[in-house]
Amino acid sequence: MRLKLLSPGEMSADQRQTYDESIASKRGSPPPPMMAWLNSPEMARHATRLGAFLRYDTVFPAALSEIAILVTARHWTAHYEWYAHKRLALQGGLDVKIIDDIRDRRTPSFSDPKAKMIYDVAKSLHEGHGLTDALYTEAIALLGERGLVEIIGLCGYYTMVSMTLNTFEFDLPEGQVSELK
Repeated sequence: MRLKLLSPGEMSADQRQTYDESIASKRGSPPPPMMAWLNSPEMARHATRLGAFLRYDTVFPAALSEIAILVTARHWTAHYEWYAHKRLALQGGLDVKIIDDIRDRRTPSFSDPKAKMIYDVAKSLHEGHGLTDALYTEAIALLGERGLVEIIGLCGYYTMVSMTLNTFEFDLPEGQVSELK
């Protein structure tokens, strides 16, 4: 770990306010990257609020949101992010075969057209830096404008999360080994 994370007793009033807000949220605990973001308390506050919205309040159920998050974690080879969101994807009902395919950089088979579209959009955003006209048209037809905006938001937010976790070398919990190569 490259960064000393502050304990609540070491935080400024501004940092502590953001920390306390995260505990009082649906999460119930501060998300790990927020602990690094607290070095910029205002950024931490806004990023954590955005993250809470993207995790809990998009138009998508957890299994679908987690596809975009896992594609992002895999793209960045974000070990901690993968560890955390694989568990959440499984809890949300995402098929382990899909998760394993994303981990191993294979294109999964999807029975749900929305799940396939979210995967295709997330992959295209990361690898193609945008969407072709055809993919954009298909995404709007299937996900709607709000849905597409929220998938872009998930990929963008979790890119920032992945960069933070990777840059500061957040460790996996004791006894855990990364699945990502």
